[in-house]
Amino acid sequence: MSSPATPPAARWSFRDASGATATFGPAAVPRLMGIVNVTPDSFSDGGRWATVDAAVAHALELADAGAAMLDVGGESTRPGADPVGEEEELRRVVPVIEALAERTAVPISVDTMKAAVAAAALDAGAGVVNDVSGLLHDPAMTPLCAQRGCGVVAMHMVGNPRTMQIDPRYDDVLAEVSAHLAVRLDELEEAGVRREAVLIDPGIGFGKTAAHNLALLRGVPTLKQLGRPTLIGHSRKGFLKALLGREVEERTAGTIGVSVALASLGADWLRVHDVAAVRDALAAWAAVAGTPRPA
Repeated sequence: MSSPATPPAARWSFRDASGATATFGPAAVPRLMGIVNVTPDSFSDGGRWATVDAAVAHALELADAGAAMLDVGGESTRPGADPVGEEEELRRVVPVIEALAERTAVPISVDTMKAAVAAAALDAGAGVVNDVSGLLHDPAMTPLCAQRGCGVVAMHMVGNPRTMQIDPRYDDVLAEVSAHLAVRLDELEEAGVRREAVLIDPGIGFGKTAAHNLALLRGVPTLKQLGRPTLIGHSRKGFLKALLGREVEERTAGTIGVSVALASLGADWLRVHDVAAVRDALAAWAAVAGTPRPA
């Protein structure tokens, strides 16, 4: 497949309040990344959008509801998940991205750790690579992203999805995750990935206990000192059960509450399942707060 005519940078740029082009942030309220799981086994909605038609319809609903980016993934990264082969992951995500690129101008990211899948997704119309390993799993991923000029989400994860929740420990989780992300930003820039193309993600639930997750959520202002916009993926995750005693299908209210708290702390992007509900909550919060968010 030939590369699309639209330059990758044009597929992950946004307009700020003044009308100038901005890449990833900042914004008056956090932008929302809508989750499109094309998987049979994701922790929250596995199997619901596993066909191309269902996934595309769901993604377009998220776009209409206010998603500023659509994150398409074909391999579950829930705790304990088994890896998916490259061919199967390609089969799941590429047709969805191709269809979405034809039907919406909302930027598309591909949630993958495999460079071959990322390359095919970029060819199909994605503009961002969201790699839960921080581009460390596949040695070909960083050179690919540098060469393509795409947007990048660099996340912190301990181990891999099968092992990450086996007794994770830190002396100071916020300091250690911040230090890791600072090093990754430097390494990616040295490898040719533009710093302005990178979002940083502390990896909520990826090798962290509930207490670790809360420390990272409270630490968004510290993470922002790294100089790049923050993406937080807290939606429906297990720490909400520890906080609220709710099973996954009952965590929308908790997700919304955390989203509003993150907005007040200056988070730039929120990766969520319930785009419409979170959008409305953030709009109401902004109207009542009436004050600028932390820079």
